[in-house]
Amino acid sequence: LQKGSSTVAPVHLVNEESADKTNLGFIHAFVAAISVIIVSELGDKTFFIAAIMAMRYNRLTVLAGAMLALGLMTCLSVLFGYATTVIPRVYTYYVSTALFAIFGIRMLREGLKMSPDEGQEELEEVQAEIKKKDEELQRTKLLNGPSDVESGPGTTIPQKKWLHFISPIFVQAFTLTFLAEWGDRSQLTTIVLAAREDPYGVAVGGTVGHCLCTGLAVIGGRMIAQKISVRTVTIIGGIVFLAFAFSALFISPDSGF
Repeated sequence: LQKGSSTVAPVHLVNEESADKTNLGFIHAFVAAISVIIVSELGDKTFFIAAIMAMRYNRLTVLAGAMLALGLMTCLSVLFGYATTVIPRVYTYYVSTALFAIFGIRMLREGLKMSPDEGQEELEEVQAEIKKKDEELQRTKLLNGPSDVESGPGTTIPQKKWLHFISPIFVQAFTLTFLAEWGDRSQLTTIVLAAREDPYGVAVGGTVGHCLCTGLAVIGGRMIAQKISVRTVTIIGGIVFLAFAFSALFISPDSGF
């Protein structure tokens, strides 16, 4: 009986330790992802896109389109990052640490060089882009107008039902956000995080971070866009990135998080 009990006890201990390690890895990845996304996205191009479109169109439609684009981008980024785990963890860990250090230094340099009212140019650029898309949408409506009348009432009902689910505004919010996010700093950092952290934690944390930023943009609109100091957010972002790079000095690559 003693032999049996001595062999069972370590199994429970190993299972508990592995469960604790997994939970800690998820929490660490979640916190890392949500903090990195917030400092990367506040005052970013995708933030301004959501803020400006929400002032002109239905907020729920804009939020749905933007969040679908950001959620899809987050999942793709996590998959890209997770694909690199075929490389030994010790290499990906230190390469990702070096990238965090580079991102952090660049963000600090950008932030220190910025003027206090930085971000207005990007805001104006986004406004011009949305105006251009609006003009294209109006031209499309004018071109399709006569054909809709000629086609008679039979095709009007299904068209309305289709637009009810996927409206031009929804498509515009999705397209603009997806294209703005592709190759953006937040996408690159999500890939880097997924290569060294728990991918589920990164996916959930990244999505929640995007939800918070996009939700603020949609609800607050221009007020938040004007009051946010892009310079301050960029400097804080640089410090956060450097903190993650610095933490590698104290965390072993094989520690599991």
